Amino acid sequence: MTRVLISADMEGATGTVLPADVRAGNPRYERFRRLLTGDVNAAVAGFLDGGADEVIVNDAHCGMDNVLLEELDPRAVLIVGRNKPLGMLQGLELDVDALAFIGYHTGAGEAGVLAHTYLSHSVLGVRVDGRAVDEGSFNALVAAEAGVPVVLVTGDDLTCAAAGRYAPGCRTVTVKTALSRHAAICRTPAATAADIRREAAAAPASPVDRGRARPAPHVVEVDVDSPYLAERASAMGGVDVVGPRTVRLAAPDAREALRRFRALTWVIGAGREGDWT
Repeated sequence: MTRVLISADMEGATGTVLPADVRAGNPRYERFRRLLTGDVNAAVAGFLDGGADEVIVNDAHCGMDNVLLEELDPRAVLIVGRNKPLGMLQGLELDVDALAFIGYHTGAGEAGVLAHTYLSHSVLGVRVDGRAVDEGSFNALVAAEAGVPVVLVTGDDLTCAAAGRYAPGCRTVTVKTALSRHAAICRTPAATAADIRREAAAAPASPVDRGRARPAPHVVEVDVDSPYLAERASAMGGVDVVGPRTVRLAAPDAREALRRFRALTWVIGAGREGDWT
């Protein structure tokens, strides 16, 4: 049996360009939930076309309750809700064979539509073992240590270019071309759905098996936008301030590195001052 896991983020979905597009509680968000679900459905259909036996979708954006269950392809199942142990990668523990990143985006400090790494504010850059990472490459590192290859990535053109570096051989679909953080040349849902379905169908047969990476210790460094956030972050056990705006943590493997990094972003997010100028 071939089991595929889809991790579905939202900033890189078809048409999304503004914070309101991906933030719950406004009319634009309700519209773009539907477009996100369309991208996911195209990937589900494509993987099944290509011979997958089962597709699991993990809602991976913000509150992790964005994909419309009532409009999801009934052949898939949906992991929905917050406080999941593996977060964006929930489902990886279910003996999956392949992983897809749908609606992904570039990282903090990079160009690209709605670029960020876990927090839309405060985090300016993230490095693992000295190499800059975004959400996709960090998640791919965890998946590699679990022996699961990334076979498909969709998002803007810069996201797809980055995927070619952290997951060589994976299929990509550019749903929009970035003009700035909040603007893009967007393709229509009909056009992107056709391409996502085609590439997903081809993905299981792609030569992407890079073998299981040996779990190893990792060092994560995070740059924040103010020294006070670095000091507040150091209140978390195992986090050290190593520069005016940089903190560092260590972990025995990629999964634990990501878990600790996620906890660190919660501390940073909670410690951020409100606007006062």
